[in-house]
Amino acid sequence: MSGDSKPTDGPVSRLLNRRIASAIASAIIALQLPLTPNMLSLISFLTATAAAVLIALGHFLAGGILVQASSILDGVDGIVARKRGVASRAGGFLDTMLDRYADTVIYLAIAYAASGIPGLEKWAVLAAVAAVSGDILVSYLHTRGERDAGVHPSLVGPLDSLASRDVRLLVIAVLTAVARPFEALAAVAFLSHVYVAVKSASIFSLLKSRGA
Repeated sequence: MSGDSKPTDGPVSRLLNRRIASAIASAIIALQLPLTPNMLSLISFLTATAAAVLIALGHFLAGGILVQASSILDGVDGIVARKRGVASRAGGFLDTMLDRYADTVIYLAIAYAASGIPGLEKWAVLAAVAAVSGDILVSYLHTRGERDAGVHPSLVGPLDSLASRDVRLLVIAVLTAVARPFEALAAVAFLSHVYVAVKSASIFSLLKSRGA
């Protein structure tokens, strides 16, 4: 694990995203580029928005590539903040909120694209709702798990980081790039809700064992 990694990183971050993000962050610092962590958070969000626009227009390969690019860029802001000694809760809050909006615009764009497939119009809406709700529930689970149990849910019980954001975005990137927008939504929805159900049971069991 690199020095820029976190124990709660998902497998895609550990094996790919953090390595590239760390190299980008090092280049930004070495070249003394005037990019603040908050600016980098915004760049990641704008990249996701551009991906959503391309997907909605039917440019699936380019959109899928930008989805994964936004996932990689999402790690640059935190690394730069820590290396420059300017990490803050305000910056973390901004990054988290922009991530939620980035995910939402991507899901909506994919749903729009999938709704154009004959016979999948209504199913695309259902898959989009399931994917967005799964995304929100994963985030909420992590927040409540750390607050109530004092531990990140990815570190408790089975499945590790099965539905972490890096995994969800890679699934979306790959399936969208090969023009399978409906399957992208369905896969993310399935992973997210299975993860939430299993981890919720694990956290509940942990709290009961403590008499909480």
